[in-house]
Amino acid sequence: MNSTFTSLNKLLPFIRVTGLAILSTHYSCVSSNKIVYFQGDTLSYSAGRVTQTYIPTIQKNDMLSVIVGSLSAEANEIFNAANTRTSTSMSYGSSGAPSLQPFGYLVHNDGCIELPLIGKVSVEGLETEAAADTLRTRLNRYLKEPSVTIHNLNFKVSVLGEVNRPAVYNIPHEKITLPEVLSLAGDLTIYGRRENVLIVREENGQREYVRINLTSRDIFNSPYYYMHKNDLVYIEPTKAKMNANNRGFQVVPIVLGVVTALSIILFRFI
Repeated sequence: MNSTFTSLNKLLPFIRVTGLAILSTHYSCVSSNKIVYFQGDTLSYSAGRVTQTYIPTIQKNDMLSVIVGSLSAEANEIFNAANTRTSTSMSYGSSGAPSLQPFGYLVHNDGCIELPLIGKVSVEGLETEAAADTLRTRLNRYLKEPSVTIHNLNFKVSVLGEVNRPAVYNIPHEKITLPEVLSLAGDLTIYGRRENVLIVREENGQREYVRINLTSRDIFNSPYYYMHKNDLVYIEPTKAKMNANNRGFQVVPIVLGVVTALSIILFRFI
């Protein structure tokens, strides 16, 4: 009898490991279908014409970095002072911590920014290069051989859902694609729905909801391939994850109950 209970006692670790294995199976079971990006032909090389592009324009409430250069360092400081002040921005990188961003020049509701000496300048609807040319022309009255560089400081994209690093990402170069944004977010988890990515876009007083299929090469011809300012990208979880979670919650009490019962039986007879 003692040898029997000794054998059962030796089996107890195995029972526990088996229970954990069952739980692990429920949580890790994910279909391998629909996880490959950009599916198409199987040729080793193919090419196609680039049909989509996006050049952002300046809008109301944009915050612009305006960097002025000329032969007069003292005069440059007058215009660049706004870029040297900083404030905490809700922009998160890989560290997950807020970063400091320069104040810059705000585009007011009338579509203008206001600079020292030259006053208000209308920039709404212009590309940053065109706005820089406009300022350069106005600055010729006050500076010798001025140069102007403009960057949009609040070009950001939000990524939520089944990605490894959901966050709000500031885009310094004002041009980024959907795959690049997802790369910043650490890619989709294995539970992310690649064929049903939701993009929410607000422009011209309208809010659009669009579904994108990352498993198809058609994405490269989509007008949503290039991200616009303030786009929201949401990755839904697969049914496999939701089912696994539901099964897991159902199985946990059963497995724990079995292990506990066996432990009690062994304890009483040892």
